[in-house]
Amino acid sequence: MSNLRMAALFAACMTCLAPQGRADDWNAVIDAAKKEGKVVVYNMALGAPYFVAVLKSFEAKYGIPVESLDLRASELAERIRTEQAAGRFLGDAEIITTTMVEEQLKNGDFIQKLPEIPNAAKLRPPFKASEYSVPAYVQPMGILINTRLVKDEDVPKSWADLNNPKWKGKILSDDMRPLGSGNTMFAILEKNMGPQFNQQLAEQKPTFSRDMRNDARRVARGEYPIYVPQIFAFTSDLKGLPVKVIIPKEGAPFAQMDMAVLKNAPHPNAARLFIQHFLDVDSQLLYANAWMPPVNEEAAKRADAEAQPFANAKLIGPAKLSERPDMMSLAKKLYP
Repeated sequence: MSNLRMAALFAACMTCLAPQGRADDWNAVIDAAKKEGKVVVYNMALGAPYFVAVLKSFEAKYGIPVESLDLRASELAERIRTEQAAGRFLGDAEIITTTMVEEQLKNGDFIQKLPEIPNAAKLRPPFKASEYSVPAYVQPMGILINTRLVKDEDVPKSWADLNNPKWKGKILSDDMRPLGSGNTMFAILEKNMGPQFNQQLAEQKPTFSRDMRNDARRVARGEYPIYVPQIFAFTSDLKGLPVKVIIPKEGAPFAQMDMAVLKNAPHPNAARLFIQHFLDVDSQLLYANAWMPPVNEEAAKRADAEAQPFANAKLIGPAKLSERPDMMSLAKKLYP
């Protein structure tokens, strides 16, 4: 047998063996995760049913209980910082915004390098894993209207339509001054709509609140005709009520949510397995059908007809960490 033929045969054999080797390696991760006994996930899902569904599917598939700590962005960031600084390593995985991951890497040693996650290879463009984190999903924001209080001819088609004088004093909003969805919207629209937009919106005297799910229901009850920013997926919880989420022509501001493994995670294999499961097409499809753009290519294609416009919406943003201090300062100036 010629050397060339022997080399080709060896290469073919190695190709056949490699997938089995990887499968065996991953089975070892699963076995180790089960021995660890649980996984603790820090997140900002705010009780979202699609997130709970992913947790339950993980527990059902692997028999590993999930402990979930669900907090707003600012509270979660401080919780992780405090625990890590004190050497109290309680959490395993986190699901937070890309900018928060960037901030963690800049300000402290809070997360560890991401181990290999096989499903990361199935991310759809432009999403990709970094050395420390992998995209989980996209959280886009639109405008929520009460369909009984907003006439068809008055439905906002642009973000600029919020500044119509008829809406003065009638807009409910997530607080734009602290870290969170309100300030994310503020920062992205400042860049995409120009500074005059936020100045005029401030003159509309929006009412601030920080209970996003209840605020959407306040609009459904008719307390306000408009709420911003409306997380797409939160609207899917309001089916049958007189509300509608609008995607303005400029696009939807968004926050990209990433997954990472916390430093000295007590259950590192369970954390790795949880991240792999979150990127499974069935998990991602739960998000897609809840009107949340998934990062898995197949899930985006398989979203149901009602969810398609949201799962594949035009996006603008995201906000940048480097701009955050200025944007928070400006919001506090416009909304003293």
